[in-house]
Amino acid sequence: MRKRISVDQLRTGMYLQEICGSWMEHPFWRKSFLIREVKDLQTLRDCGITEVWIDTAKGKDVAEGQARTEVEATIDHQFQEVAAEPPRIVERTSLADEVRVATRIVAHAKEAVSSMFHEARMGRALDGGDALSLVEDISASVYRNPGAIISLARLKNKDEYTYMHSVAVCALMVSLARQLDLDEQQTRAAGLAGLLHDVGKMAIPDEILNKPGNLTDDEFARVKTHPEEGHKMLLEGRNIDTFALDVCLHHHEKMDGTGYPGRLKADEISLFARMGAVCDVYDAITSNRPYKAGWDPAESMRKMAEWTGHFDSQIFQAFVKSLGIYPTGSLVRLESGRLAIVVEQSGNSLLTPLVRAFFSLQANSRITPELVDLSRPHVSDKIIAREDVARWGFKNLDELWISAGESH
Repeated sequence: MRKRISVDQLRTGMYLQEICGSWMEHPFWRKSFLIREVKDLQTLRDCGITEVWIDTAKGKDVAEGQARTEVEATIDHQFQEVAAEPPRIVERTSLADEVRVATRIVAHAKEAVSSMFHEARMGRALDGGDALSLVEDISASVYRNPGAIISLARLKNKDEYTYMHSVAVCALMVSLARQLDLDEQQTRAAGLAGLLHDVGKMAIPDEILNKPGNLTDDEFARVKTHPEEGHKMLLEGRNIDTFALDVCLHHHEKMDGTGYPGRLKADEISLFARMGAVCDVYDAITSNRPYKAGWDPAESMRKMAEWTGHFDSQIFQAFVKSLGIYPTGSLVRLESGRLAIVVEQSGNSLLTPLVRAFFSLQANSRITPELVDLSRPHVSDKIIAREDVARWGFKNLDELWISAGESH
């Protein structure tokens, strides 16, 4: 069983399953391992880690009552305030209807962004006006049903990552802007900034961008030049507003001043750049990359909440509200002993989405998929834990939420 404990409770012989915090804040190259030496304990404490997950099935346990089990930690303290506030009620189209429309928008967007970025790579000036109609289409889809285009844009293969990542961040920026009550002009500007934020990647060789293994120090340093390279490209372009320039240059800044390229801190980072930081990271970690498989959406939300000093807390809370504590496509465990995929958010609570149950834990086998609206008064089932897709080895789970809307 997975348990979340204080780092002070760690002892040799325990199996460290996961560190609560960003992978960039600790020196361990392994994600999980058996703690055999006291020096590993000291290293964890010295680098500022406060909490970790252990797996008691693979190592020693802590004394009873001294840790939160995975079930108890389902709604972490970071999300309690978010969960308490009812989601915004808006008129939306059905998931099935919007998936059909969004599929066409995503296909067109991929071609358009690919062409636009290719022009940038060839040294030709970009024209932000050419992208505005695309931003409008994406924005309209987000307004009708945000889960459709945001989740579809996440389903990118490693070869199209750079282009589709830009489409996804555009949609995420629009969704977040609406949650923050920005006006239509600001929302459109946020979408354009998201679409153009990574254009500087065109100055980085493909063999580095698409490298399947770890980057060398020199390669990583080259990748970190992309905000400044993109900023130069946009300065030479036409119809590029200050919001797009700012997000392009500063979407890798962090609230604690440890980001790049300017090591800006807190209020030195603009609202739009703070938004860009959250949207960029979320899509990056939930997408399949040349060197790793994407994380589950709900697990990604939890991990991001633990990265102290990385994001603006109010922006991140608004982001969670815009997508849900369990975003579309998340794998969850139900109290009934079934695994389910999240299909759509509920208008009643962030904790009670529409899900599709497909696996029985008791029988350890797939079952006939069943749509369950956890927000309905007569439904007693509920989510008790997030689940890691990689841990179960399921394939093609996204087909469950995409096809679920057709039968809803």
